[in-house]
Amino acid sequence: MGIQVQKSLQHWNYFLALETDIEHLSRYVEFTEDNFNTYSLEIAHIYLACCSEVDVVAKLLCQQIDHESQAGNIGEYREIIKASFPEIPQSLITIPRFGMELNPWQNWQEDKSPIWWQNHNNVKHQRNEFFHQANLHNVLNSMAGLFLLVLVYYRGVIEGRRIEPPPSLFTPPPGLASVMPSIGGRMALFYAE
Repeated sequence: MGIQVQKSLQHWNYFLALETDIEHLSRYVEFTEDNFNTYSLEIAHIYLACCSEVDVVAKLLCQQIDHESQAGNIGEYREIIKASFPEIPQSLITIPRFGMELNPWQNWQEDKSPIWWQNHNNVKHQRNEFFHQANLHNVLNSMAGLFLLVLVYYRGVIEGRRIEPPPSLFTPPPGLASVMPSIGGRMALFYAE
């Protein structure tokens, strides 16, 4: 018996793993505004992993846009990504299960880095002073930011218009993609035409 293997969507799979971590976190910390400032080692772990992957995917997206790209920081990513995808700063990610709507790249409208990114740098470089910024509010926004970048990146990479399995917690902007059943009844993420 042989095994047929197709190329794995590594960044999608990593996003899904982080999403599972966040779902697990929701069993211990209720996702409400009252808890947005809640911080912990586990939240910091997820937050740092999320932002690290944002850096990786943003760099890949810049190289997808411009094969010669040497972009290496959030400001340089912003310039390249915004020029090709001006809708990103207005794109909303939802978490229907908790009645949340997130606009993770909103600060790009004023050509500024997202607050969650600035806080990530604080936590990464001066954790002893800024550990409290590794909080629920920042981890949810960084995950929404990662989700949007991963979606935009794979729209330009995958053949076909769908990704399986779909996300279980985060919902994409309607103009970009939607989650619905595919032939055979399995749920999948489909890119808008």
